[in-house]
Amino acid sequence: MASAGSHISRLEVLEGPTGRRTWPDEVKAQIVAESFEPGVKVSAVARRHGLTPQHLTEWRRAAREGRLVLPSAEEGPFARLVVGDSRAAAQDDHSGCGSISIEMDGVVVRVPVDISAARLGEIIRVLRLT
Repeated sequence: MASAGSHISRLEVLEGPTGRRTWPDEVKAQIVAESFEPGVKVSAVARRHGLTPQHLTEWRRAAREGRLVLPSAEEGPFARLVVGDSRAAAQDDHSGCGSISIEMDGVVVRVPVDISAARLGEIIRVLRLT
């Protein structure tokens, strides 16, 4: 303690949160998901959110081990892939090579199994817009 008549020679003001903080799992998951984006540096994400890179790395480890659920993992699939038996496929597709059925919001689209990935991506993008 300072004695009577003494003066303070140095005063330090701390900005922002200090000490231990508790982070809701939803916030942790959003920060971790951001750090997994291509080309993003963990240290930059950590700095932006006031964390140490080591702290964020621990959260990333928790996500990889399934102890922290990321936002994209919580969302359900946007389309359901229906795989039927070969007889049903042969009835649907007379070319004999089979088909893939994609069902989304009550709409069923059947495409040949040998469809190009680019074309299938175009079809799925259109389905997502509806």
